[in-house]
Amino acid sequence: MNKEIAMRKEKTFFNWLFIIFSLCLISTGVDIADTVHATTKDPTYQRIRERGYIVLGTSPDYAPYEFQTSSNGKSKDVGMDISVAKDIAHDLGVKLKIKNMDFDSLLVGLQTGKVDMVLSGMNPSAARRKSVDFSNVYYQGGQSIIINQKDGHLFKDKNSFHQRKVAAQTGSIQYNLAKKQIKGASVRGIEKGTDLILALQTNKVDGIVMEKPTAEAYAANNRGLKILNAHFKLNDDETSTAVALPKGSPVLKAKINQTIARIKKQKRLPEYLKTAGTYLKGNTVDTSMIHYWKYFALGVGYTILISLVGVCFGSIIGALLALMRLSRHTSLRAIALAYVEFVRGTPLMVQLMLVYFGLGIVVNLPALTAGMIAVSLNSAAYVAEVIRGGINSVDEGQVEAAQSLGLNYQDRLRFVVLPQALKNIWPALGNEFISLIKESSIVSIIGVTDLIYQLKIVQSDTYRGVAPILVAMVLYFVLTFSLSRLLKFYEGKFN
Repeated sequence: MNKEIAMRKEKTFFNWLFIIFSLCLISTGVDIADTVHATTKDPTYQRIRERGYIVLGTSPDYAPYEFQTSSNGKSKDVGMDISVAKDIAHDLGVKLKIKNMDFDSLLVGLQTGKVDMVLSGMNPSAARRKSVDFSNVYYQGGQSIIINQKDGHLFKDKNSFHQRKVAAQTGSIQYNLAKKQIKGASVRGIEKGTDLILALQTNKVDGIVMEKPTAEAYAANNRGLKILNAHFKLNDDETSTAVALPKGSPVLKAKINQTIARIKKQKRLPEYLKTAGTYLKGNTVDTSMIHYWKYFALGVGYTILISLVGVCFGSIIGALLALMRLSRHTSLRAIALAYVEFVRGTPLMVQLMLVYFGLGIVVNLPALTAGMIAVSLNSAAYVAEVIRGGINSVDEGQVEAAQSLGLNYQDRLRFVVLPQALKNIWPALGNEFISLIKESSIVSIIGVTDLIYQLKIVQSDTYRGVAPILVAMVLYFVLTFSLSRLLKFYEGKFN
């Protein structure tokens, strides 16, 4: 009996001890569930702690959530989401690194390990939850439609857009809302917020579906724009914003939720939005293209670098492929043929994403390196066919004459065939090099700061749609015209 009484007393003691411990956790703001999660495995969190920084993926064209501003001649990411990301990094005790990408590439980057978290005004929809995890909601917004001020008498709400053209950001909640709830409208997906505004201002579309804070930011800086209360039927996922995380990241998710709870408790979000508004006003003080010359200069530099690397390695690999296709070995011909047909039969954008995201599973390639590799491999397939055609264009009598002089195969190729082939293919090679400068612009989708990327940034900073495009067009023309003149000079030397 005494033993049973002692056991009951011991059990009661441990029960009270557990209750007191739980109350202590609650009073200090620690979530018991988070404490439990902290004991589980989380490779993403471990990687972040080991390297000392966390990589944020964002698309900086969505003010006031995230956008860019110029500070001391340098561009930097600002906005409410950037401020929240800095808080997360601070609470984790690590540095914050920002990787800019197109919005519809962000979740792919998260799944392939290019980024550790995504803050980009992203709604935690059911479809997205299938591939990534989300933190607790840190902001509740709304959805609006932007129209041109002059069309205010035509549109009152979403029901006014029957048989009209509406646009929204590709892969966004707004795009799905427009498809489902704007009956009879033609809905178009556009990747960048700046391109959405440009499409509206140039009357390509009649309205844009956009999150309310972002719509207000654009309208405040564009007198020709007006916001409509669309009266969408919304659920919580369509009005909320959360942090996207890789699947299987319980520790990281728990710690981010703690940061979100602190931000909400301290009511920091209104302060962050106010700061973002200050940056927005600063961006519109001087919107001349001369003020942003450093952006364009940086873009030109990266465009030239990518093109030069693509030309050099593309020519080397292309020449090797051409020789393989002319080889007497069946296996070499088959390999070269398969490569050339595959590369020429698929878009460069798909190849770029395969190199950056696909190889990223094995090797974490920087965006610039991945861009140069993709452009070089793509160019090689076209150069190979140009060189092969040039070699075949050399008169057979030239080869026979060289053979009669006792030259072996390598010498015939080196001293007789290739010099004549080079003269024949020089114009075609020049066209390929010029095309490469223009086609390299595709690398902007993975965040390489080439000329097109900088064009988008200037559009986002200045809220001017056409002027940055004109500047980029002039710069591309100068590059291609200069190269064509140089190639023409050497063509004259050959003749």
